[in-house]
Amino acid sequence: MTSALNAHWQSQLFSAYALQEVFDKPVEGETPQSRLKQVGMMTVLYMMHQNHEKLTLSNISQITGLTRNAVAESIDPLIERGILTETIVKNSMGRGTARQFEFSPDVFDRLRLSPEQRKPGT
Repeated sequence: MTSALNAHWQSQLFSAYALQEVFDKPVEGETPQSRLKQVGMMTVLYMMHQNHEKLTLSNISQITGLTRNAVAESIDPLIERGILTETIVKNSMGRGTARQFEFSPDVFDRLRLSPEQRKPGT
């Protein structure tokens, strides 16, 4: 079981990772506002992940108060960066489809490495 201190350090490490991935590796044509939205969205998604909530547009919209389009606008660049993966699943009603997201396994692999083990620029 994870101790409270360990969970705190893991959250801090994730925040640092989010900042580094988005701000240190800007995508051409991307605005500073877009990068800030991505970091904020990563924080929300990480908290949802820690609470074992499904990362769907509907759930994220419900938590943030953003429209589904606004959520997608912040999520799509995270998919392009390889931070998130997307799967099409049945929606909660079981009749249609929904976009569901997960953090790429690489994200958590990188968080487990000590700073000495990480390669610069990766």
